[in-house]
Amino acid sequence: MIILLLWFATFVGQPIPFSHKQHASQACDGCHKLAPSGEVVSIPTGKECMTCHSEVAKNSPAIQDLKTYVDNKQPIPWVRVYELPSFVDFNHRTHLSAGAKCETCHGPVATRDRITVETDISMGGCMDCHRTAKATTSCSGCHHLRA
Repeated sequence: MIILLLWFATFVGQPIPFSHKQHASQACDGCHKLAPSGEVVSIPTGKECMTCHSEVAKNSPAIQDLKTYVDNKQPIPWVRVYELPSFVDFNHRTHLSAGAKCETCHGPVATRDRITVETDISMGGCMDCHRTAKATTSCSGCHHLRA
């Protein structure tokens, strides 16, 4: 299922064209906020995007589409590009604190007009990275084990 979702996201467009390359003057955390738990990093809401776009490029068709979502109080139905299975415990804060950069898992996003899957986030890919970084390869490092 996850592989199909990743394949789908690679070839299907987003509801609003978005270029990370155009927005790369900010650090990733300028738009993608780390949750207090550290587990997830948010995708900005349309309202957050409109903080800048109420003035910047406000007449472009894409920004008008963005504004429509915001005015109608609807979330933007972004198609996820990277998603881990629910049985994997991944904490962004843990990885960032260990020296990983956003690009480690997501690729050179700041150079892309369109995001596609560029790195291997399968168990094998994560295990390879953990071995290289001398991080835990214990099952319980990424999975809750039931007694």
